[in-house]
Amino acid sequence: MNAAAAPVKNDRKVIRAWVMYDWANSVYSLVITSAIFPVYYQAVTTGPDGNDVVSFFGFPITNSVLYSYALSASFLLIAPLLPLLSGMADYVGNKKLYMKMFVYLGSLGCMGLYLFEGANIEWGIGCSMLASIGYAGSVVFYDAFLPEIVTEDRFDSTSARGYSMGYYGGVVLLVINLITILNWSAFGFASEGTATRFAFLMVGLWWMGFAQYTFAYLPEYRRTQSGKRLIFHGYHELIKVWKSLTDHPSLRRYLFAYFFFNMGVQTVMYLAATFGSKELKLESGKLILTVLIIQFVGAIGAHLFARVSRTLGNKRALMIMIGIWIGICGLAYLITKEYEFYAVATLVGLVMGGIQSLSRATYAKLIPANSIDHASYFSFFDVTFNLSIVMGTFSYGLIEQLTGSMRNSALALAVFFVIGLVLLRQVRSAVIAKPSWNSE
Repeated sequence: MNAAAAPVKNDRKVIRAWVMYDWANSVYSLVITSAIFPVYYQAVTTGPDGNDVVSFFGFPITNSVLYSYALSASFLLIAPLLPLLSGMADYVGNKKLYMKMFVYLGSLGCMGLYLFEGANIEWGIGCSMLASIGYAGSVVFYDAFLPEIVTEDRFDSTSARGYSMGYYGGVVLLVINLITILNWSAFGFASEGTATRFAFLMVGLWWMGFAQYTFAYLPEYRRTQSGKRLIFHGYHELIKVWKSLTDHPSLRRYLFAYFFFNMGVQTVMYLAATFGSKELKLESGKLILTVLIIQFVGAIGAHLFARVSRTLGNKRALMIMIGIWIGICGLAYLITKEYEFYAVATLVGLVMGGIQSLSRATYAKLIPANSIDHASYFSFFDVTFNLSIVMGTFSYGLIEQLTGSMRNSALALAVFFVIGLVLLRQVRSAVIAKPSWNSE
């Protein structure tokens, strides 16, 4: 198979460009999924009398349950497409083009939320789904660049650096948004709601704008194949990687383990603010403060557990974090006071950054060393990521709907972490068991 020369690894400019995309897209994760939008959504879809049932295309449903189901649906829609698109990208060698398509889709979805005022709930749910599809799709191709731009000894630290930059970038824009919202009249907005919706517009512009730096400097080598019968070759790449998973049991077992523990991680990330609002009746300002705590501690946690992995290996570091997550679920079920919520949020931040960055780096290490089909391999990783969000958020919403309490949903997440821990113990690979000494 003819191809241009592969990019030189460990180039600082390239690493900065790759890391910058975490800075660009994490504002979506923070402002839209975790902080401002969930609080705004609860406010504009709850009646003055506290009624939280909305009409969605004529069907009555609890607002928080609808939001959980919408998140599930968006990730379910994108999951089947990612392996095919990544196979096509690997065949031609144009991962960056597909990444751009999803970035622009997600950014425009965020901008569209500027028009969501509550009564037009179908528009708001639709735009939030487009934004999550754009985010999920872009991350597949972004992650696939990691094993192409750095050597294995730098996977953990580079992945952690990306997540840390994402946390910092998210905080910068969130603070700007908060200043604007709290001083809405001074900035010329007609109401606090208008200033809040302007924050969603800023997220889209930030995401799209800073991604241009990544697109400008991130290298990509195109192969000489033509685009004829591209879908056929996309499926061919997909089948090739599927067979490879069969031949590499450690990689396959890790994906199963990741499916379960990530189910809990992502559900907490997406619905923590909603939990604080409904179960503890916290004000929006306090909820956003909680998210800021998670962001700052998350950046520290990403670097901390990268160091733990260098000493104990990726597998043990992940198992330690999963154990902490199990404890968090139990605490979430029991907490009744505001300061307890902040304490749990601090614990969440400590392990959230670490487990996300180390999960990505661990998978990159398990990919066969001679493979060049990185997008196809990472499509399986991100399909697992997306399906775990589908199952996690759907289960969370369903348990709340059946029991009437989000506390029961939080406790149920512990089961997913326990299953993930048991499955992770079955992964037998020296690559993730040994210490990962970084040459930097």
